Amino acid sequence: MFFVMLYKAAVFPPLGKTSEIIRKELTAIAKTDRCVVRNQAYRRGEFNIRERHNERKNESYGNGDILPERSDLNVRFKSCNGTYEQEFNRMVDNGTVSLRGLKADAKVFDELVFDVNSAYFEERGGYDYAKQFFAEAYNLAVEEAGGEQYVLSAVLHADERNKALSEQHGRDIFHYHLHVVYVPVVDKEVRWTKRCKDPSLVGTVKETVKQVSHSKKWPRYRDESGSWVNSYSLLQDRFFEHMRAAGFTDFERGERGSTVEHLTTLEYKTLKETERAATLAAEVDNEQARLDTLTEKVTVKKKEVAAINDIDAMGKPSLFGSFTVTADEMKQLKKLAKQGVTAEEKAAAAIRKRKAAERERDEAKMELAKEKAKSPSMSEHLQWFSKFITALKRAPKRLMAVIEDIMRQPPEKQEQERNTKIQRKGQDRE
Repeated sequence: MFFVMLYKAAVFPPLGKTSEIIRKELTAIAKTDRCVVRNQAYRRGEFNIRERHNERKNESYGNGDILPERSDLNVRFKSCNGTYEQEFNRMVDNGTVSLRGLKADAKVFDELVFDVNSAYFEERGGYDYAKQFFAEAYNLAVEEAGGEQYVLSAVLHADERNKALSEQHGRDIFHYHLHVVYVPVVDKEVRWTKRCKDPSLVGTVKETVKQVSHSKKWPRYRDESGSWVNSYSLLQDRFFEHMRAAGFTDFERGERGSTVEHLTTLEYKTLKETERAATLAAEVDNEQARLDTLTEKVTVKKKEVAAINDIDAMGKPSLFGSFTVTADEMKQLKKLAKQGVTAEEKAAAAIRKRKAAERERDEAKMELAKEKAKSPSMSEHLQWFSKFITALKRAPKRLMAVIEDIMRQPPEKQEQERNTKIQRKGQDRE
């Protein structure tokens, strides 16, 4: 609660080296290695999306930390024959799984993601240790799926760079994690109906099939507090216990249903603020690019108007009121005349376009100034945060007492207004 209150009371500097300084300070306060496993269900039309990401079939990635030159280091514990969807269709056709009773838009495949924070592997051997760790995690995934025949793909990603740790240590550190795509199945008993010729068989089990069903594979249940939760949240416990039994230690179990990789509340919220600031910075960059484009347009229009002015300057008046032109000027005038008699209208249109471009440029400057004004002062917030961290380390109890006292008191503005009213009442009485 203290950290949440602190976050609401401060605006952290979000950009550049400032955010990295905050990350280092937070890491110094608290950092715990946690094992995390997540389960996500997908519909039939989403096979291609997951396959292209997991098997690195995309030509480009929105995540700039994925390094294609390291993709050959990714480890495939299980590969399917063809595409994910083709393998799934074969499983249906040969009776390995059954779609009996499913709706057209039902979720037909799941993905498990096994994860531990990057520093855990880096401190224990990096890539080689990660391969051993996730090979054991894959064994658990096979158990959870009910058998390897229901697993479509299992790949360890070793090509995603952990940007924060890499910058902190001055060398590349990678975020190792395992993706396991599988078909969720449960045993479904098919019973004889009244259409059966043998009345004695009606209601008895005809056959047992492996029905595809995410909801039955992972049913909801009520926890100790009475709240409904998904049963796959217990995977956190089973993952932790399985890996510890296999000899992998020195980490804690992740929170049930967690999607955060081991961040304290304050650190997680700080990173979210960093993401928001990065979005704002991108908007500023877009406005700057738009301003540059408009400035180029204004320059072009100015050149066009200058050329038109040169044409207007052709010819010299004589003593008798007529004009004389050089041979080159006459040649140019004839050329312009042949191109059309609307040169004056085009000139006016060019001037109008130039003025419109200048107005648009000025508006863009104003928008850019507004966007830049939204970014907080980096130095001011960094100085505040540094003082707070120092005070937290030197006298945490006293600092806590001061904050609690401040939260009990009314805001300063309200207190000032109340004092002003009291003074006025005293003056009226006098």
